[in-house]
Amino acid sequence: MSYDIDIRQVTVKYGAFEALTDISLHLACGKIYGLIGRNGAGKTTLLSLLASFMEQTEGSIEIGGKQPFENAEVMSQVCLVYETDYSEETEKVKGMLDAAERYRENFDRKYAEELVEEFKLPLDKKVREFSKGMQSALNVTIGLASRSPITIFDEAYLGMDAPTREKFYQTVLEDHAAHPRTIILSTHLVSEMEYLFEEVVILDQGKVLLHEPIDELVERGASVTGVASDVDEFVSGMKQLNTKQLGGTKSVMVYGGITEAQRKAAAHLGLEVGPVSLQELFIHLTEEEMEE
Repeated sequence: MSYDIDIRQVTVKYGAFEALTDISLHLACGKIYGLIGRNGAGKTTLLSLLASFMEQTEGSIEIGGKQPFENAEVMSQVCLVYETDYSEETEKVKGMLDAAERYRENFDRKYAEELVEEFKLPLDKKVREFSKGMQSALNVTIGLASRSPITIFDEAYLGMDAPTREKFYQTVLEDHAAHPRTIILSTHLVSEMEYLFEEVVILDQGKVLLHEPIDELVERGASVTGVASDVDEFVSGMKQLNTKQLGGTKSVMVYGGITEAQRKAAAHLGLEVGPVSLQELFIHLTEEEMEE
């Protein structure tokens, strides 16, 4: 069964405050999506809707053509992994895996045990005695081994050190290749994780700022560097996101795509046209929106 996600004109209100405002998205099944946005942009609210933790105020959501809220058939196909408070948890790893296996019909116990070993999780300690990094590793282990058609990681790396995060990223890629499904990664660590994404959704102040394949998005941004007057002439009329200047040398980040003819013109002027990262685009696109 295809578990495409269709979100149509969805608004979520908490009293007078709108956490999400009239958002529409189509997420085709089987891809890895990056969901990014500043704090308070609405990321967790959106993911909570998909996991049926709450219901939208207005609009509609369908997963595989069916509304998910209070729909056991759909809810069982979605796994949301998020930071969990384990301060009262008396179970050990085995008990946590037993529970996941009981409630997740696609749960792969053998794979979960392999990940437990890979992440070096202690089997003789209660989960509440784990470090934050170990608790995060347990969370992602259960999420990956759930093999749910829609698997969502909401800031799931919290507490992990850099080597463990990298191990998690590689595991996501390997397991997605072996068992294709929709994976949504919500993150602030854009520079670390952008190579994982096939498509990117940027939320800003409760609205969808953009949703595009990552290669197309990154190709739209460029930095133009050279003699200040020549740079000014070249970027005139372009959408400018950021400007830096040191003495007579200027660098301008532009957004909207540069044609081959424009690149030749830049070379003729002695200008350097370089790429920009997803993180740079995210920072300056959302800054611009906030200033308007």
